[in-house]
Amino acid sequence: MILLDNALLNPSPGLIFWQLVVFGSLVFILWKFAWKGIISALKEREGEIEGALRMAEETRAEMAKLKSDNDKLVAEAKKERDLIIKEAKEASDKMLAEAKDRAVEQGNKIMEDAREVMTQERVKMMSQIKKDVATLSIEIAEKVIRKELADKATQQSFISELVADAKLN
Repeated sequence: MILLDNALLNPSPGLIFWQLVVFGSLVFILWKFAWKGIISALKEREGEIEGALRMAEETRAEMAKLKSDNDKLVAEAKKERDLIIKEAKEASDKMLAEAKDRAVEQGNKIMEDAREVMTQERVKMMSQIKKDVATLSIEIAEKVIRKELADKATQQSFISELVADAKLN
């Protein structure tokens, strides 16, 4: 029962009237003086929000474009890297092939020089053997002739044969 005696819970018709008058005059004063400012501030805020949203969209689009450009640059850089690696590999292979060719060429030259030296040595040896054989033959012939021509009569007949052969030639 205490609650029923409270004036806020049981408003009187006079209180309701004065509350409506105060509320109406407050709405009128706000409508007359503050409503246009509040509405314009809300519209301005709405414009700022829309501008910020537009800017965010533009930034998002620009970021997507930058990402796309970045991806293209990365792809181009990868292609360039692959090309450089390929060219380096080709240059390396070419250098190896050239070095191998030079090594084979030098090996062939060394072999040819060795063959030539061997041929020269063989010619020298053959020449020396011929000289030695000739010298040995002359020595043998000299010894044989000395033995056969030990007496005077044999010498005379041998000289006669040589003179006869010399006249024929």
